[in-house]
Amino acid sequence: MTKLISFSSDISNIELPKKFDYPYNYYPHILAQIAAEELQEYLTNQNHFSHNFGIKTPEDAEVLGKMFGVLIVQQQDGTLGYLAAFSGKLADSTQHQHFVPPVFDVLDTNEFYLKTEEQLNELTHKIVSLENASEFTEVKKVYQKTKQLYEKLLADEQSKIKQRRKLRKKLGQQNNQLNINEEFYLREYEVYLNDKIAPLKKTYHTKQQQVDQLKEQRANLSAWTQQEIFKKYAFLNYQGESQNLLAIFKDTTQNIPAGAGDCCAPKLLQYAYKHQLKPVCMAEFWWGKPLLTSIRKHQNYYPACTGKCKPILTHMLQGVTVKENPLVAQLKEEKEISVIYEDVDLLVINKPHELLSVAGKEIKDSVFSRIQKLYPNATGPLVVHRLDMSTSGILLIAKNEDTYKALQVQFINKTVQKRYVALLEGVLKDKKGIIELPLRVNLNDRPKQLVCYQHGKKALTQWETVEVLNNKTKVHFYPVTGRTHQLRVHAAHHLGLNTPIIGDDLYGKKADRLYLHAEKITFVHPTSKKQVSFTSPVPF
Repeated sequence: MTKLISFSSDISNIELPKKFDYPYNYYPHILAQIAAEELQEYLTNQNHFSHNFGIKTPEDAEVLGKMFGVLIVQQQDGTLGYLAAFSGKLADSTQHQHFVPPVFDVLDTNEFYLKTEEQLNELTHKIVSLENASEFTEVKKVYQKTKQLYEKLLADEQSKIKQRRKLRKKLGQQNNQLNINEEFYLREYEVYLNDKIAPLKKTYHTKQQQVDQLKEQRANLSAWTQQEIFKKYAFLNYQGESQNLLAIFKDTTQNIPAGAGDCCAPKLLQYAYKHQLKPVCMAEFWWGKPLLTSIRKHQNYYPACTGKCKPILTHMLQGVTVKENPLVAQLKEEKEISVIYEDVDLLVINKPHELLSVAGKEIKDSVFSRIQKLYPNATGPLVVHRLDMSTSGILLIAKNEDTYKALQVQFINKTVQKRYVALLEGVLKDKKGIIELPLRVNLNDRPKQLVCYQHGKKALTQWETVEVLNNKTKVHFYPVTGRTHQLRVHAAHHLGLNTPIIGDDLYGKKADRLYLHAEKITFVHPTSKKQVSFTSPVPF
């Protein structure tokens, strides 16, 4: 078993975890951390492959980091070791001696993919050659130009007839027979123009048909290839059952994402099951230059993604005792909502951290559900704006629809002033500034957001340093826009502050809580029409 790696560190006194970590929200067990550190030492010193991760040259646009993973496994005799994997390809190869192989190797010369790729490339070459051939481009140009000319000639005649009819109507000289003659003339003229262009049209369509047939052939071959690849990606689980991508994603609403099955976790579990190794715990970390879009920091640990990996791992972990989602456990804890201000129209409340603003798919307990019980006669929609589940602080609650609409208008017009307090892990170079990074949801890893200049929505944050203490920076955030996770991404992203908020388990490192608090809000009261401000003491 060449891929099983023995620990070089002494792990004899470390207790094994009783359950496998929930893959999408966890902090690695000490065994997984030790294995990850040993793998990182290997990556630093190895000479088995050449890949520029951009650690020393992050300004180089051509380099990029890579996700790596380790899986601690137990052999049948109880001996521990670990497996290592990388996501996708490494140094333009899918196979390396220190790492487990892919679930399906598209670069295997004995498999169908490379041969099919040659056929697809050949078809593409033929299509490009035909489309760029002078005889085709010339006849296409002449045909389109002539067609436009004839369409204009016909339109001109139609316009002349309309003008003559308007004039006759104005002069009271309506003539039905003349109208019929003009209609007959138009049809005859159109037939004449069509007959005249017919030979040119036939020549062009014959050549275009050759291109279309090749494109259809390529599309069919490409679709067949994709389906065959989905079939080849067949994943085992701990019970020895196998399912391919088509079966795994059959009951989901999403299409099978590109690269599904090539992440670290599926590779590691597949190899373990094939060699009768029991999964104990795992960890995935980023190595090298960060991504431009989603947040990836050198040597930081990250959970498995929910888009590509969750459906696959749901199958692969059947038979393995897995911990409950820690988020569910956290949200089961009773957390009190305190009222800062109340009148007949609205409430200003202090939301505790780890409480949803509105109910989610799995968790129904929320600010909305609690307020609904406390104020059964309120006509709502109640929650005027939202805070992230992990963020504490001020929320506005409307008791009637008119108040809700009036407050919503102020949020839409950006006249509501908000101040957040955050504690950042590190010291900032500047004292204040503006962050403008457009955001959209990460479709492969909801609910995380990513920076996207093509499809993202404008997101603008003003900030200033309050104090620096013990290598941690307290800042005030003034969000101009209100995008999901805006402050968290703007703090953590390397194009933002490049310093995550302490306790940010989505974009930084887990702690006892997310150190982000909505401290102050200022708005115009919908009834009194006076500007009012409310504050909530910072709990950290």
